[in-house]
Amino acid sequence: MDLGQAEAVVKERKFGGLLYAHTYGEASTPNHFFESLKKISPELLIVDDRCLCIPDLEVDAANKADIQLYSTGYAKIVELNFGGYAFMREGMNYQPAHLSFDPAHYGQMERSYKHALNQRVKFVYQDNEWMDTESPALPWHLYQQQIKENLTTSLERRAQLNELYAGCLPPDIQLPAAFQTWRFSICVKNKQYMLDKIFSSGLFASSHYASLAGIMDDSRAPHAEVLAESVINLFNDHHFRLDQAKQICKIILESLV
Repeated sequence: MDLGQAEAVVKERKFGGLLYAHTYGEASTPNHFFESLKKISPELLIVDDRCLCIPDLEVDAANKADIQLYSTGYAKIVELNFGGYAFMREGMNYQPAHLSFDPAHYGQMERSYKHALNQRVKFVYQDNEWMDTESPALPWHLYQQQIKENLTTSLERRAQLNELYAGCLPPDIQLPAAFQTWRFSICVKNKQYMLDKIFSSGLFASSHYASLAGIMDDSRAPHAEVLAESVINLFNDHHFRLDQAKQICKIILESLV
């Protein structure tokens, strides 16, 4: 997020809230920015989206956001395939929502937005029962225990694979170390060619998320578009083995331009 641009927009218009997402799980918190926004618009709800960060089980008292949000769903640092939690500032008026959920509607929603992304056409939202708001049938203390147990294993695995990637690949294509915990990300000129080579070899990597500008609205997001064209996320979790990581490094080195 361009903090200066975001602040300027909040000065010009009234908003209900701001979602600050940590790119690739980079964990630093822009508290001065949050404080500045609150002075401009005290009623603004600030959500610090830390879903790709290492999950913290204690509230960060120094964090100036109204909500500190974490996830333990698919492809997160701790991957329990369910759940998420948040710490909210004292005095917030919060009411949980219990909505009807239909898995078929969720599938329709997923196909719809993926079609819009693939075809680069405007996404048309249709309201239905696509959101599962059911709370996990797990007491908080047991949920915490699962997070703690899985976090140790997850971080050890990531450190091991990251060490291999960092040692094998040229430093100039690697993102800074602060951005490498959730995935190990590289920036290359021939992204699609490289991904094709990786998948044709029976391996896998993920593409940097596509820009939603022009999909969800009529805006442009040049920085997001550049990243989407050049960044590849290499897996560094339990879905990937060391021998696979070595193979993928070999393919990348052979494919560099």
